[in-house]
Amino acid sequence: MIGAVAETIEALERRIGELRVAVREAVLASDRALAAQRRSALRSAERAWEDALDEAAPELTDPSEPTGTAAPDERSDRVGSLLPLREQVYEALSLLQVPAAPKLIATVHEAFFGATFPTTRVTSLKRDEERSFRTAPFARPYYICAALSADYLAPSRGLLAVSTWPLELRVIGSLSPRVDFLTAAIRVAEAIERIPEPPAAARRLLERFAASVSGAISPDGGADPAAVSEAAGAELAVHRDADARVRRAAAERARGLHHVEQLFGTAVFRDRAGDGAQAHAGSDPGDGADAGDGADIAGRGAGE
Repeated sequence: MIGAVAETIEALERRIGELRVAVREAVLASDRALAAQRRSALRSAERAWEDALDEAAPELTDPSEPTGTAAPDERSDRVGSLLPLREQVYEALSLLQVPAAPKLIATVHEAFFGATFPTTRVTSLKRDEERSFRTAPFARPYYICAALSADYLAPSRGLLAVSTWPLELRVIGSLSPRVDFLTAAIRVAEAIERIPEPPAAARRLLERFAASVSGAISPDGGADPAAVSEAAGAELAVHRDADARVRRAAAERARGLHHVEQLFGTAVFRDRAGDGAQAHAGSDPGDGADAGDGADIAGRGAGE
């Protein structure tokens, strides 16, 4: 009986993962009807997963606690805490659509999904994901993997990505931290605009992003999502093409690697680092400094 329930839980987790990918694809394709249909199926699968989990672990219920219907906020918090860490990280990264540090990932998840987690657990998550992939490649619909440095194609320290993203998005050049910071600011602003009553935590997160984008703060000191998107988009247009060239060149080299190295990095290219990426990094010290500042702000400001 226990084995059968465990099998059901694993099957539901695979189904939930597949549906999350399907929802994201429908949203990015601007197909609202299909996105709504897939979201409904996702919610049904998540409810079935919760029921199966309760059936498998009845001992988690404390008999000393009063019975009855929990308050809506209490139920919401409990459901959020039941989600596996990898799914919480996936939710936050799917919203940002760029590689991010654990602290920012946890902050985004708390702001938009109502639950957070210790960032120390994320470090071991990436190791677990790599072990899982090496044991059974592509057995899961997605993996939480490493962002790769554009020069050595080694793991970019502290940055996580999603395996289903294109390689061009998962490699990090000298301008990429700033480009990704601006992109994340736009994604957060867009997410807030889709919520009728955004949580206070989401608005605070937007203000932290806005504080590091020229022209994003309104005269009264607030952060309007439309203004943040516009200001971040204007600066992004300055850096996007140069960054994209470096990322494309690095992605082309990465495609010659084994699948596991494409996801989790390699030291193979350490002795023959990407000359194009290095040349670009040294061509404009000012741009490189800006990118570094953006990465630091993303970690210290938006992610604290």
